[in-house]
Amino acid sequence: MMDLHCHVDLYPDYNRILEDIKSTGFYVLSVTTVPSAFEGTCNLTRNIKHCRTALGLHPQLAHQRINELPLFDKLIPETRYIGEIGLDGSRGYKDHFNDQLFVFNHILKKCESYGNKILTIHSLNAVDEVLNCLGTHPKAGTAILHWFLATKKQVEKAIELGCYFSIGPAMLSSNRAKKVISWLPKNRVLLETDGPFAKLEGNIVYPSNVISVLTYLSDIWNIPYDEVRSVMKLNLVKLLK
Repeated sequence: MMDLHCHVDLYPDYNRILEDIKSTGFYVLSVTTVPSAFEGTCNLTRNIKHCRTALGLHPQLAHQRINELPLFDKLIPETRYIGEIGLDGSRGYKDHFNDQLFVFNHILKKCESYGNKILTIHSLNAVDEVLNCLGTHPKAGTAILHWFLATKKQVEKAIELGCYFSIGPAMLSSNRAKKVISWLPKNRVLLETDGPFAKLEGNIVYPSNVISVLTYLSDIWNIPYDEVRSVMKLNLVKLLK
């Protein structure tokens, strides 16, 4: 199994998150929110074979850390994984939307030079704009839309663009999110936690908690649990090829 969107460096208890990753054996993508956190986050999980670190610049921090783009450009050859990146049109962040667009498009253009990047993307209240940017940079890599909240038409456009979708345990407490999950094709679904930000009944989510998503998918897809596991494994293999 997998957790393709986990903020390992931001958990309050490093020992507990690292032990969870080791004990599950899950393939974990440790995302960062600023380029200056990349090397330290790499060091946290350096001895965990099935954990990878992504290089990110979070849209909510874009206006504050736009000066870190040169560092981003310097570090990008060191990892295939890019994230967390994207756009956020929520109150408090839309005032800085031009900075977000500049940063996001800069990163996508940079990724086009490589052709094999895997990107985990934030799109809260900015779905159309994110999809437009991906359409403008079609060779940036394979996009994973994390915690994707969208209309059916937007989901269909994302599928046309070749996007994957990562879903986590905390999404299952939202009727809106469950509606979106019902529209996703089986062969584009991946798993995430978004821990430590995502919570279940007030508790921080860990990679081991993604099992609850498998149970949910088994119910809505009307297939056995073990078959869901097989689908997830195949999707991950295809993503990483």
